[in-house]
Amino acid sequence: MQLHELRPIHKRKKKKRVGRGGKRGTYAGRGMKGQGARAGGKFPPSIRELIKRYPKLRGTRAKILRTRKATLNVDVLESRFEPGTTVTPELLLERKIIRRMEGKTSGVKILGRGEMSKSFTIQGCEVSKSAKAKIEKAGGKIT
Repeated sequence: MQLHELRPIHKRKKKKRVGRGGKRGTYAGRGMKGQGARAGGKFPPSIRELIKRYPKLRGTRAKILRTRKATLNVDVLESRFEPGTTVTPELLLERKIIRRMEGKTSGVKILGRGEMSKSFTIQGCEVSKSAKAKIEKAGGKIT
């Protein structure tokens, strides 16, 4: 016997489609009101449990799940790194300036609080306008 020769041993039984004329009367065997009387009702219990656990958000907007970014200011870079260093999220994680979020290296955004005199190369990080101005004024680069 091969895979294309397999056949079921019983006859196919079609689902009864109630509520389309015939002798079922007003409610077509569905009772009166409630979830069972509606079209598309009756979730399986496992799905119903999942639905009950989710927060029910009010209003018309949908909640957008954003990945949170670790933020740090230029004064932290000034105090923790030597001039000419290439600053990456991995290096920041290695030196324990940022930490993992939800098990992975988070995105990093550098903000502009503090003063900057050393030059750095920033790689793989988002940079605010004020931080960008300070880094480039000190002779650094953003890639």
